[in-house]
Amino acid sequence: MLEDLREPIEQLKKDVAEVWSRLDPEEISKKIAEKEALTTAPGFWDDNDKATKVMNEIKMLKGRIEPWKELQSQVEDMITLYELGIEENEQGVEKELKELYDKAKAEYDHESILNLLSDEVDKNDCFLSVHSGAGGTEACDWTFMLSRMYQRWAERHGYKVEVLEQEEAEGGLKSINMKISGPYVYGYTKAEAGVHRLVRISPFDANARRHTSFASVYVFPVLDDSIEVNIDPKDLRIDTYRSGGKGGQHVNKTESAVRFTHIPTGIVVACDSERSQLMNRATAMSILRSRLYEYYKEQQEKENSKFAGEKKDISFGSQIRSYVFQPYTMVKDHRTKYSVGNIQGVMDGDLDGFLDAYLTAKWKGFANVDADDDDLGDE
Repeated sequence: MLEDLREPIEQLKKDVAEVWSRLDPEEISKKIAEKEALTTAPGFWDDNDKATKVMNEIKMLKGRIEPWKELQSQVEDMITLYELGIEENEQGVEKELKELYDKAKAEYDHESILNLLSDEVDKNDCFLSVHSGAGGTEACDWTFMLSRMYQRWAERHGYKVEVLEQEEAEGGLKSINMKISGPYVYGYTKAEAGVHRLVRISPFDANARRHTSFASVYVFPVLDDSIEVNIDPKDLRIDTYRSGGKGGQHVNKTESAVRFTHIPTGIVVACDSERSQLMNRATAMSILRSRLYEYYKEQQEKENSKFAGEKKDISFGSQIRSYVFQPYTMVKDHRTKYSVGNIQGVMDGDLDGFLDAYLTAKWKGFANVDADDDDLGDE
């Protein structure tokens, strides 16, 4: 019945209006005007990097309000169509109106998630690393599986993935560090920081027993020049070494790989992906800036729960998410309680449900829940 659409349309109008009021559109429009004025200044394009940055900022600001303007227009069109249908007793518009509502509601849900990515670095690329934990060979295989999962997720969204360093081990990977580039990558992937647990019948166990393995995921934003992180050269220990991974004779036979140790914090980063030591140094410094940004932010804000995923041991009782292959199939996030049964889909990169659930829960203020007591039996 056409009348059945009245309540959901009115609710959507209310929801859109509420978000619009929180956006402070007047302030955003003012910032857009200020930055557009810069583009008309003489010599604006003389510094291509600076000009590109300003244009990207304008694009991002417009992206904050223009979709909501369009949603407001769509809702008003639906209300007009609904009122005409009621006035003329034209039930035939129900199908068209339902299609318009479903499209607008899907757009609202999508833009609501993007609206949650408001931190200064949420729009940036990210460094994502995976480290094996308790479980031996099984854990190394699990680390490889997770790294593949994130690369598949990035491919689904058209993001670029670059492997910066990896340490191979029997059965898989001891660790891997990659850079994922694309809009709002860090804002989404920061939900993945923490311990991930695998429960399955191990292919490495001749007795086909069920095993539990762990891997830890770390996520840091790639910082641009607008964010300052001061690093005193005296606080750095720099080591060079030969790459142990794939990459040809030049990579393996020259000391092109670089390891930085930040002495005051004990943070260690490394890169061996490039043929040139200078390029590896630049990448390692970028990673170190990102790590220190998160470290100092944590110290300043004293929000230990925000980074609890990094601090916990990579073992029992500290997982943020469990992936169960046997005796049933399920992936469950212990912070948001979001779960799905299609574990193969998740391993093939279908992570958006988990990321959206985390962002929504974080916004509502309950995404800092520790791992709950679950019924995922372990051996």
